[in-house]
Amino acid sequence: MKRGAFSLIELMIVIVIMGVVYTLSVNSFKSVGEESSSVNLNNLKEYLVSLKAKKNAKILCLDECSSCDILVDGEKKAVLDDFLDDSVVVYRYEYLTGVQEKMKEIYFNEDDVQEDVCFSYSVDSKGVGDQVLVEFREKVYDFTNYFEGTQTYENMQEAIQSKEKLIEEVRR
Repeated sequence: MKRGAFSLIELMIVIVIMGVVYTLSVNSFKSVGEESSSVNLNNLKEYLVSLKAKKNAKILCLDECSSCDILVDGEKKAVLDDFLDDSVVVYRYEYLTGVQEKMKEIYFNEDDVQEDVCFSYSVDSKGVGDQVLVEFREKVYDFTNYFEGTQTYENMQEAIQSKEKLIEEVRR
């Protein structure tokens, strides 16, 4: 018996399979712009790690922090608008001296002109980020943990108490 065409059932099965493959492939492709729209200080480190840099991934906010560039191995990959404002303050926590405001980074643009850095944070290829506390809009974001995500505190005093508690645990 010769068959000249596909049956209706066979065509329906092929269409369903193509629909499933299409749905899975479309959902797996996200543009950098879509991903960066959901970036905030709580997930900033995880976002930068996900960019799979050979050297480092960095966010660099200039002037009044109205716009921030995402740099992967020094190459601009995305722009975050309205991510922060100039009220952001970055601190380092040192065991002996406590909390110290971090000095602003020096940045020279492609024309070799120095620009004011409002905020920057980088993560190396192994996922190790800058060890800083970031104060923004009455919250403190702790980027000092190696193995946990960013922790959020209601104020700087709460962050300091957490650091002192950790030091006491290590001393025991």
